[in-house]
Amino acid sequence: MTPRLLLSQVAAALVTVGFMLAGCAKRDSAVATGNRDQVIHIGNLSEPTDLDPHLTNSQQNFNIVMAFFEGLLQYDATTSEPVPAVAERWEVSPDNLTWTFHLRPSARWSNGDPVTANDFVYAFRRILRPALGAEYANMLHVLKNGEAFNTGKIKDPAEVGAKAVDAHTLVLTLDHPVPYLPTMVCHSAWYPVPAATIEKHGKVDQRGSPWTRPGNIVGNGYFTLTEWKPNQYIRGTKSATYWDREKVKLNEVFFYPIESADAEERSFRSGQLHVTASIPTSKIAVYQKEQSPFFHPTVLLATYVFRFNVTVPPLNDPRVRRALAMAIDREAIVRDVVRGGQVPAGNFCPPNVAGFTATNHLKTDFAAARQLLAEAGFPEGRGFPKLDLLFNTNEGHRQIAEALQQMWRKNLNLDIGLYNQEAKVWTDSMRTLNYQIARFAWVGDYLDPSTFLDIMTSDNGNNQTGWKNAEYDRLIAAARATGDTARRYEYYQLCEKILAEECPFAPVYFYSRNNLRRPEVKGWHGNLLDLHPLKGVYLDPSGN
Repeated sequence: MTPRLLLSQVAAALVTVGFMLAGCAKRDSAVATGNRDQVIHIGNLSEPTDLDPHLTNSQQNFNIVMAFFEGLLQYDATTSEPVPAVAERWEVSPDNLTWTFHLRPSARWSNGDPVTANDFVYAFRRILRPALGAEYANMLHVLKNGEAFNTGKIKDPAEVGAKAVDAHTLVLTLDHPVPYLPTMVCHSAWYPVPAATIEKHGKVDQRGSPWTRPGNIVGNGYFTLTEWKPNQYIRGTKSATYWDREKVKLNEVFFYPIESADAEERSFRSGQLHVTASIPTSKIAVYQKEQSPFFHPTVLLATYVFRFNVTVPPLNDPRVRRALAMAIDREAIVRDVVRGGQVPAGNFCPPNVAGFTATNHLKTDFAAARQLLAEAGFPEGRGFPKLDLLFNTNEGHRQIAEALQQMWRKNLNLDIGLYNQEAKVWTDSMRTLNYQIARFAWVGDYLDPSTFLDIMTSDNGNNQTGWKNAEYDRLIAAARATGDTARRYEYYQLCEKILAEECPFAPVYFYSRNNLRRPEVKGWHGNLLDLHPLKGVYLDPSGN
């Protein structure tokens, strides 16, 4: 998520790595030598903002961090359901408020130290520290006093509901029943971190600390960080201390930040990548027609939206936001722009997430949109101030932004400007509300509707719209307090209704992930969260 490489720089970086791996056989591609040596090359869209598990802020970052760290549980590569990781087993009390995790005595950090229950307690207290400003701190509000400590209402971290009974027994006491806690703790927000390493390189709650740089970092995952060349690649080498090392078949992994889908696809065709993160929209139909063995469309638990900064007039008026949202022809965007199996979205949470499907939907209605705009004081768009739409640098995002620009001009007589930022700058703009309208996407972190709806509470670090609604907050709190799934889903239906009425963002479509993967890559599965633990992945040169 830092400034994008020129295409020539991307190609040069990939070729350089291919040559380095190939030794004297410089005519071999990175893929060819990787197949031989069990070294996988993965396109990853953008430069990560950090490799700190507690500051991970995107699905692309998480896929990298997941190679170097491991939590209590891990996502199953196929189903995205939780499976044992550092914790070999766990149990829960009848009231669903006390969870006990039993850690493996064989779990080790990359420096050889044991991974203990105290490492998790330290980590949970760290991510909840207000000064860290972790976007995902809210995920740990389920812990007793987690929210109170995170918001500064209490000062003693020992009051947070996480206790190390002994080196290998971790007890979590919850604020409210969370039957889906096992799938939550798979997320990097719940990962352990090494206290001594963090405090050697800065404060416990310091953002951007050099503790995650090569030579400094200590992890407990499948790989150890060997190199990080910004805007070129991140390289990991198989860990010598990982507790289940025999199950890790790959010797090395390379992640490449290639924000241009066209450049990434060319790198794939030239034998420099085993897996891409995306595919150019213009190439989807070609790969589909050819029934290419490389093309892998997958349903993804994610929603593409355009955020409104509600602190900026006239976007502080819900009528204006609703007008903009209702003037989007979602069917046309899916049919004519993205063309990859996406589904038009009129609400936030994708359908049938753990049995929940929203009944409230925002519909495309140009006449109603014009009426709302007139009621807000801008008949036929007259007097409407100049606003700009921000998107992170990507050809596909640009095409969608241009389509919206045309729709708002045609249907509302509004002139909306467009501008783009490289991913890291764009991320900072989101966090500081330094935008007016902005492209955004939310990928679910676990299989429950709360992974979507919780982020729009007033104090959630991932809200990033300036929107606050007391009734919405009350409904989310009520949903958290009940152990009755049916009742919880009733609260969520009301939350979706408020989002449709208030429009802090305009939903556009539900995702389908389209990417390219070589048949030599085994153990890599499409899944709803598009998260790929590399433990079971290996390369078969035969491709069979």
